[in-house]
Amino acid sequence: MSYLPCVEIEPKAAADSAVIWLHGLGADGNDFVPLVPELTTRLKSTRFVFPHAPRIPVTVNGGYLMPAWYDILAMDFERKVDHLQLTASATAVIKLIERELTRGIESQNIILAGFSQGGAVAYQAALGYQQTLGGLIILSSYFASGDQAEFHPANRDLPILIQHGVHDPVVPEALGQRAYELLRTKSYPVEYQRYSMEHTLCPPQVEAIRKWLEVRLQ
Repeated sequence: MSYLPCVEIEPKAAADSAVIWLHGLGADGNDFVPLVPELTTRLKSTRFVFPHAPRIPVTVNGGYLMPAWYDILAMDFERKVDHLQLTASATAVIKLIERELTRGIESQNIILAGFSQGGAVAYQAALGYQQTLGGLIILSSYFASGDQAEFHPANRDLPILIQHGVHDPVVPEALGQRAYELLRTKSYPVEYQRYSMEHTLCPPQVEAIRKWLEVRLQ
């Protein structure tokens, strides 16, 4: 079976949990690797997997080839995207989840995380997955598929952490809030955190992620 190419950070002890973290548009799997030491001060047996998106033409960037999980057709508030590519990327991420299962990691010890465009894919992959996962972290992102997404019963109680910058000029915070409200109406255990930042991460946010991971993976 073929998998997305990835940067993998192995733990000091034998891995018994995994975090699969998706980057944003135009970046690659190396983008969030520097955070691993900050997130693993207590997590000594968690593998971090950072896949690389394929290079595809992106319409809103003039058709320029760049790493992207799916094409963005328009940058209006509704975010018109190529849903077939979004679904294909989610399927590729699910293959990475299932590779962790073959490595001996239980599904409830696998967490998906995604920044910006990667967060949209993480929503799609996690909420439709047929085995119970450990959690979902959404960073400065939006729910591209919304009510069109499949919501599998296995993850109806999936813990979800949404974080967003109040000054984000790329993905307006209203999109993050919209996703939060949608998940609340569907009774998911979702938490929303706001930070005084733009389209990025900040130290207090990383600390909050560390604590959230420790609760679920220790």
